[in-house]
Amino acid sequence: MPLTPKAAIKEVQDISSLAAKIFISAFKRPLYLKDVLTQMDVIGVGSLAVIILTGFFTGAVLTLQTSKTLSTFGAIGFTGQLVAVSLVRELGPVLASLMVAGRVGSGIASELGSMLVTEQINAMRALGTDPIKKLVVPRVVATTTMLPILTVVADAVGVIGGLFVAVFVLHISSNLYLNSAWDALNYMDVVGGLLKPLVFGATLSIVGCHCGLRTHGGTQGVGRSTTQAVVASSILILVFNLILTRIILAYTQ
Repeated sequence: MPLTPKAAIKEVQDISSLAAKIFISAFKRPLYLKDVLTQMDVIGVGSLAVIILTGFFTGAVLTLQTSKTLSTFGAIGFTGQLVAVSLVRELGPVLASLMVAGRVGSGIASELGSMLVTEQINAMRALGTDPIKKLVVPRVVATTTMLPILTVVADAVGVIGGLFVAVFVLHISSNLYLNSAWDALNYMDVVGGLLKPLVFGATLSIVGCHCGLRTHGGTQGVGRSTTQAVVASSILILVFNLILTRIILAYTQ
């Protein structure tokens, strides 16, 4: 990624320009609904296994770590509350987005980069097809749509993973754990937990498309673009998470 301020500003301008083109093209015909559904299957269903594993073991480890601290204060009954709030507010959206960024963001960059260096995108333009409309918009729409669903799956599986450890390792009552988890969540926790993956999904998909569409230098360029897409999207996810958390907390206080 660029290191100089001038290059960084140009990078922001290019990504903003691409985002504007995507937004405008999304409402124009043709809609390419079949491509959108295909990408939703590739991104959503294809990422389900890694999301389930990530959510389960995150919830399990979080339960182990928090129960030890809570037991010191005689508050082990609040384990479910702490696990559920942590997953829904922060860990679920962030970890799911980072997993999808590593799997999907890199895939988008490599696919578009390969098409660019092999002149397939130029051929599409010669045939009168808009590459932004045909290639970029379906991927951005699919990622933005599927990531909140994957986050819900990660949250639910994380709570189940915590329940598994609480019951079979820590010998905490399942009713106590689940009731504590349910009572701890409020409306803004759920809204914030779904708003974040919407922003993260749009961010990582746009960054992946941007890195793919500026690929140069043959197959080595494709590798560079893939790496840059993962690194940039991961950093932006963490940055936007801080900003969104501050905004959400401001409205809940």
